[in-house]
Amino acid sequence: MIAALQTILAAFIATFAALSAPFTNTQIYVAAPAAAIPQATVLFGGDMMFDRSVRTAMNTYGGDFVLSCLDPVLEDADLVVANLEGPITSNASKSVGSIPGSAANYVFTFATSTAALLREHGIRMVNLGNNHILNFHNAGVRSTIRYLSAAGVDYFGDPLSFRVATSSVGGVHLAFINYNEFGGDTQTTIRQIKEARASGLIPVVYTHWGVEYATTSPLRLRRLAHEFVDAGAEIVFGSHPHVVEEREIYGGKYIYYSLGNLIFDQYWNDDVSHGLMVKVAFDARGVMSVQDIPVALSRDRRTCPVR
Repeated sequence: MIAALQTILAAFIATFAALSAPFTNTQIYVAAPAAAIPQATVLFGGDMMFDRSVRTAMNTYGGDFVLSCLDPVLEDADLVVANLEGPITSNASKSVGSIPGSAANYVFTFATSTAALLREHGIRMVNLGNNHILNFHNAGVRSTIRYLSAAGVDYFGDPLSFRVATSSVGGVHLAFINYNEFGGDTQTTIRQIKEARASGLIPVVYTHWGVEYATTSPLRLRRLAHEFVDAGAEIVFGSHPHVVEEREIYGGKYIYYSLGNLIFDQYWNDDVSHGLMVKVAFDARGVMSVQDIPVALSRDRRTCPVR
């Protein structure tokens, strides 16, 4: 009995001594920082045309001139996307000096330096699904793709392959998909939207559609835009009318029916001489916010943000 009590007492004394001893090997545990949530800002613009009097201004003042006023806006986004309204080729211009309204006045080709110019000013993604990209036939499309690729400018919607461009921007995985009313196919676009969603990508649809100079979109295109959203489009942008049209929210998704002109030589009224850029903040789930940035086309051929 005495031996058992002595054993218990010894254990108590040892435990008390251990608890009373100073800490000599303290471990500090620091919580790991929360993983950063992927986010990206993408800036969308409308129609860009670098021929006719715009080409003349570039030849006179340098190519940088027409984009110089936009630089602060272009630099404030992770990616800039716009519609390239014609091919990049080594062919001589047919539209420079042509009579307004004549057939030649609407046949566009852009200087071979255009692709590098876009890249230098931060425009690293362009839509090729439009009614002018075939102005110099399939050869013009292939030439455009060569110059864009060499300059590091990505593209989507070309009429040869209806390419979908995928891009990881700030860790956000986007798919850029075109619908071209003047040579595209609705079902192809819907299929591409669904495939992008199924692959874990966020589908962004950029269209070329509508009625030139009409400030509201026709009912048939509003229905089509809704179909794109129903198929999984996260946001829809339109081009071609050369004027800004209405914006709506359908199914919780933004639809901009026309962004109007970005770089063009049309000035006869406020509708054609004003366009819209839209800065979209994305995270891995989709659109977080949108910011409308109005722009104005000046007669010196520069486009500038409206202050």
